[in-house]
Amino acid sequence: MIYSKLSNFLLITALLSFLLMISQVKVSHAHNIAGPIDPAGNVPTFTAVAIVSCTDDGNGPADHLLANIKDHPSNPAVDGMFVNMTLFKGNKAISVTDVTPGDDNPSQTIKLSAGNGVYYMIVSKTKPGVRNVVVDYHCMTADNAHTGTDIVLIHYE
Repeated sequence: MIYSKLSNFLLITALLSFLLMISQVKVSHAHNIAGPIDPAGNVPTFTAVAIVSCTDDGNGPADHLLANIKDHPSNPAVDGMFVNMTLFKGNKAISVTDVTPGDDNPSQTIKLSAGNGVYYMIVSKTKPGVRNVVVDYHCMTADNAHTGTDIVLIHYE
């Protein structure tokens, strides 16, 4: 019973921390989020889903979303443990994996060209265990100028 309450407390604390980090994105204009995936460390299928809204903020309409993911260096290397990210909008999708767990280098940057609107970002991992990740994302115009970028977490389990 105590373990269950502690586990729930840790999960809620991690989720609130993740949401707080996301809420600060717009204020600081830094378009990256960082936080744990599977805070309890026991769900191999743990998935986080966010909506990224790309809009014309005066710099021009969005043409594409750029993003990469990094398995944070604080994570211990675990054989076969990788973090993945998929972007999709409409009938277009692209995905990437950080192929070197726990180093200080992100995955390659992926680009999904689907114009203004709502893009979905899905972050997952391949094995049970806590993983701290950093996701860098930017809505860009056709001329590669940064434009309106907002994010909302909609699924975290």
